[in-house]
Amino acid sequence: MNTSDDNYVRITNKMSERVLNLELPGRAGIGYASARDADRKVLACAPQNFLDTTHFDTVRFPPPEWALAEFAKASADGSLAYTGYRGNPEVLAAVARNAGSLLGIGIDSARELILTPGTQAGLFGALAGLIDVGDEVLLLDPDYLFSERILRFLGATVHPVALLEGGAIEPDLDELEAVLNRTRPKLLVFSHPNNPTGAVYSNQTLRRIAELAVRFDFMVLVDQLYCRLVYDDTYTHLVTLPGMRERTVTLLGPSKTESPSGYRLGLVVAPDWVVAGIENIQSITALRAPAYAQHILSQWLAIDQVWLEERMHSFRKLRDLTQEILSRLSWAKWTPQNGTAYAWLDIRALNLPDATVAKALLEKAAVLVSPGYQFGVRGIGHLRLCYARDESEWADALKRIVSVLDALYVEKASKEEAIR
Repeated sequence: MNTSDDNYVRITNKMSERVLNLELPGRAGIGYASARDADRKVLACAPQNFLDTTHFDTVRFPPPEWALAEFAKASADGSLAYTGYRGNPEVLAAVARNAGSLLGIGIDSARELILTPGTQAGLFGALAGLIDVGDEVLLLDPDYLFSERILRFLGATVHPVALLEGGAIEPDLDELEAVLNRTRPKLLVFSHPNNPTGAVYSNQTLRRIAELAVRFDFMVLVDQLYCRLVYDDTYTHLVTLPGMRERTVTLLGPSKTESPSGYRLGLVVAPDWVVAGIENIQSITALRAPAYAQHILSQWLAIDQVWLEERMHSFRKLRDLTQEILSRLSWAKWTPQNGTAYAWLDIRALNLPDATVAKALLEKAAVLVSPGYQFGVRGIGHLRLCYARDESEWADALKRIVSVLDALYVEKASKEEAIR
């Protein structure tokens, strides 16, 4: 064992069991168990000037110009430095009006809405306010990589429900109902559009989920961070479906589609008792969303339709370019997604751990990708690539990716032939 590993053991031996639950012990041997450890070890072997596809390129896709203007205006007024835990009342009123229009519901800004320091904080606050130790929770698999970690941290018992691939990617609703017949979950958690696959679920699927939630009496937390980054008009907001107004916790935020990631803003729309719980959690953690940054949300969703159409045009072109080049991998599979800016590539034909393949791409193609195991057991054997990149470098990066992956496939075929 090297010095680095010795130090890791020393550190983890001092951690609480709650913190160690973030490492998903059940996934040991698949890849790096903790996100912290993965980042540390992967970046240690990264070449100079590598391309990071684990997040959006906010240089190529900067926030709208009004974001900085609204932030500067607020920061010039020192009286706006502190707000209540839920946010500035004027901003909350504007967000309730504009987010309500997006979702198709009325939102009481004083009771059903809270601003958070990023959607991640909204996710943690909502789950911490809802979940007690031992509670059973359903989680689609694969899904956002930190949802299960937060649930394990909170002491929940997590029941994964598979996403089915082949054609459109959709939840296995028969499996969902089967799990419901043998458990009594308090909550179902999923992202929509799905991160990592980019899937947008059909109206029929969302209606079936709503019907099951009512029949089996559970809440649903739906992370809709990417709900504006969709490529057609088939998106359904779960909260609008029969019986779901008082059962749905909706996470929203501008950090992906509109790119103000550095402003650290998110919001939660939920029944009043859920929002009150999040407020209590936020009061002992972050206190409030960044006070000056909150003011950019007054314009968000209100004046940016033309800007959004132009951005979506760029994303569509990048999606098409990504599909065209990745399709040269005749042995790999990719279902073109209807939302997000992620390509979800099935590389199981390589018969290699996806963490190993990701390491090879970093070292040989100078491209950092997200290995699929991070998003759930059903994600094993996949890679997630974010194509929200500068067009001038993305095509070359894709070609390097294809070259390295094809070389791995040829190597595998040669070994199999030698065995025969």
